[in-house]
Amino acid sequence: MAMGNLLEPPAAQAMARFADDTPRFLLTVDTEEDFDWEQPLARDSHDTRHVRNLSKFQDFCEGQGVVPIYLVDWPIANSRTAQEILREPLRTGRAEIGVQLHPWVNPPFQEEVTQSNSFAGNLPRELESAKLTALRDAIEIGFGIAPLIYRAGRYGLGQNTAELLADHGIAIDSSVRPLFDYSSGGGPDYRAHPARPYWVDDARTLLELPLTSAFWGLFRRQGDFIYPRLWRTPAMRGVLARLGLLERVPLTPEGVSVEEAIRGIDIALDDGLPVLVLSFHSPSLRPGSTPYVRDEDDLDALYDWWRRIFAYLDRRGVKPSNLRDVMSAVER
Repeated sequence: MAMGNLLEPPAAQAMARFADDTPRFLLTVDTEEDFDWEQPLARDSHDTRHVRNLSKFQDFCEGQGVVPIYLVDWPIANSRTAQEILREPLRTGRAEIGVQLHPWVNPPFQEEVTQSNSFAGNLPRELESAKLTALRDAIEIGFGIAPLIYRAGRYGLGQNTAELLADHGIAIDSSVRPLFDYSSGGGPDYRAHPARPYWVDDARTLLELPLTSAFWGLFRRQGDFIYPRLWRTPAMRGVLARLGLLERVPLTPEGVSVEEAIRGIDIALDDGLPVLVLSFHSPSLRPGSTPYVRDEDDLDALYDWWRRIFAYLDRRGVKPSNLRDVMSAVER
């Protein structure tokens, strides 16, 4: 089997096709420990206080007819509270679970905690594999389900990640974040990657479901050329967005307004994307844990964001989906 390299954009023939023309959306939750986003990463300066808030969010999703996909890392996989909250929804298909690898808090601890090493794909193959094995096994033991989807923490894929995922029985990756470049910190550059789902290997055993992001505005067709050239003058990006000329819109409530997200949804649907992948970080469910939710008013706004986005997706005919639905609909 020829396994592709997740760091490289796919060939045109690798694009995934679906058995129907109904657009779908997935809600993915980067379910991770609380830590100070403004401080250097550390192995021990974190907690899981927000985990109890997953119960309210799960109830909210069930009321909206949405199956959340919890991509859990090591501290969450070993949280008794998380296991108690999620085991039953997972067993009954009201939620799904996947792997999210934060190498700095995931054993075995053989590497220094550095910016470069925070991208799991930069680690030696044996160490990346060992961490992935430990996490995958912890999830299966703690939650009673073998995870089939992976997201690298900090979107940090590497040269060996695709083969390692296949070795560990992972059928889907969702680490690629089109239009974003993390190379300045030692991570991947996804600016040339498509937002459409695609097969990573020739045998079509590993499916990439990129997070959905889109350029909006008068110059959106030139966004790939213009946007990267403004990294030295980030204020100009704001100016272009306010003028309606060019705006990069990821589908997340963190730093993106409802109106901006709706514009991103419209562009994604106009471009014919069959699957929209939305995301946010679970610590945002507890006020004070992330820069995006500082108080109870912000938390109410977060829930309202999801409520309004779900309603808009419904009006546009985009149906809530889950991993089983996607894998049964995609043509092999």
